[in-house]
Amino acid sequence: MAKDRILPHIILGIVTTCNRRVTGTEITDFVQRDLGEFWQVAHSQVYPELKRMTQDGWITCHAVPGNEKEKQYELTAKGREVLEQWLAVPNESTPHQKDIFSLKMYFIEDRSDPRVSELLTYQIQVIEKHLRHLEKRKEELFSETDGEHVPYGQYLILSRAIERNQSQLQWLQNTIQNL
Repeated sequence: MAKDRILPHIILGIVTTCNRRVTGTEITDFVQRDLGEFWQVAHSQVYPELKRMTQDGWITCHAVPGNEKEKQYELTAKGREVLEQWLAVPNESTPHQKDIFSLKMYFIEDRSDPRVSELLTYQIQVIEKHLRHLEKRKEELFSETDGEHVPYGQYLILSRAIERNQSQLQWLQNTIQNL
């Protein structure tokens, strides 16, 4: 069975969120800045996907005046319909991730191995730093809203990331205390 292409839906969502024509670079920057906490996309994936989406009629491609190499992309009615249909389908999978810390911990066999404490201590520092970043981002984005456009989905996902990191931090602290 073919794997669903997720990137086109991400691009459709970004173009919709920006509510204007966007370049491939702007799409890549948006992913890194706003979606990077839970989704990664390689720069090299974006342009072939934009070409396919243009061929599928989901977006249109426009030349940038004065810059022949750069193109801007705009959502079509068909693209909006595809995005709306995708958003309406419930997700049946649980989140999965590649977690090197957990992988390393899994393969340590002896509770008294000094690497356990070292890995836990360092991971606490990593999570605390990331948590500060998430909380700062939340403050920057949502401390003052004009009431016109509150990106509620972004707020929910950022809040979820903060709670997940707080939970991880609590687990790490409890685990290190119980060594």
